Amino acid sequence: MQIMEMLIALPAILIALTFHEYAHGKVADLLGDDTPYYQGRLTLNPVPHIDWIGFAMLFIFHFGWAKPVQVNPNKFRNVGYKKGMMLVSLAGPLMNLLLALVGLVLLKLLLPYQLSQWGSISIAIIAPLISINIILAAFNLIPVPPLDGSKVLAGLLPDAGARLMYSLEQYGPLLLLLLIITGSASKIFGPLAEILYSLLYGVVF
Repeated sequence: MQIMEMLIALPAILIALTFHEYAHGKVADLLGDDTPYYQGRLTLNPVPHIDWIGFAMLFIFHFGWAKPVQVNPNKFRNVGYKKGMMLVSLAGPLMNLLLALVGLVLLKLLLPYQLSQWGSISIAIIAPLISINIILAAFNLIPVPPLDGSKVLAGLLPDAGARLMYSLEQYGPLLLLLLIITGSASKIFGPLAEILYSLLYGVVF
């Protein structure tokens, strides 16, 4: 991705990362955990959600990350650890899919004006909002710690399987790095991203 493309995509990147982390914090708060609130994460201001190293990596290596929302599952009300963490984890990718859906609706509304200057500019800004949110959702659904998909899968597995997933968390960053370096990560989330895009596209168009 060239510098100009990165600058055009920057608003979409900030929106995708901010809403993703906000969704994690909001669901945790709704479940009774006030940790995200006291850490200032229940906000749509991008600054508290930015990990500046991860943000810089986006521009250097085109791969980065936001600051993870910290939660305390012991404060969850009416749900256990496994279900609570699954709901909190699932909230981020679902928020990204909702943003992509909104982007597709805006795109559909703008298509009749695509030949006008303002219409073409608007579409150029909205297009990254769709692609980036779908990619972020698909990537985070990979069932490898520390990604959201690992806790979503753990929430669906029997207790023995969930404990196995949780035990892998200490090796998660290494496993994820290995998947990225070998290109295996893209082979997993790439097809998933295409499926998610097709489903959302079908809903709107």
